[in-house]
Amino acid sequence: MYKYLIILSLLTPAGVMAQADTAGIVVHKDPRIDQLIHRQMEINEETTRDSRRSMPGFRIQVISATDRNKVFAAKTKIYQQFPDLKPYVLYQPPYYKLRVGNFKTQTEAEEFEKQLSSLFPSGLYVIRDTIEVTPERLKEEGPQ
Repeated sequence: MYKYLIILSLLTPAGVMAQADTAGIVVHKDPRIDQLIHRQMEINEETTRDSRRSMPGFRIQVISATDRNKVFAAKTKIYQQFPDLKPYVLYQPPYYKLRVGNFKTQTEAEEFEKQLSSLFPSGLYVIRDTIEVTPERLKEEGPQ
């Protein structure tokens, strides 16, 4: 037991002296570290890009039918009347569903639903969905 105490007492001042000498050390960073950091930032950007382009929101369901041709005719009508509005065709057997828009709030979707009601007098529903968000729109809206 005494041996351990003597060894410990001899090593303690050496450790303190070693710490005192480190004040004059100069560290030279390898330039490849900056390249690695830059590459990791690029990888993070690529892997998280898709998750940043979608968010919870609303779409308007225009039609739900088993006849595929009816749904695609409605899609064509949407393209002709509202070229900026993006239509989405979903197939959930046995139904084809046409949903339009990428609305952040339900109020926005309901306002646009009134415009669509002239083309489709019945069967319009505001649906909660995952919407696509362009990077420009994210910048306009800012952090949430």
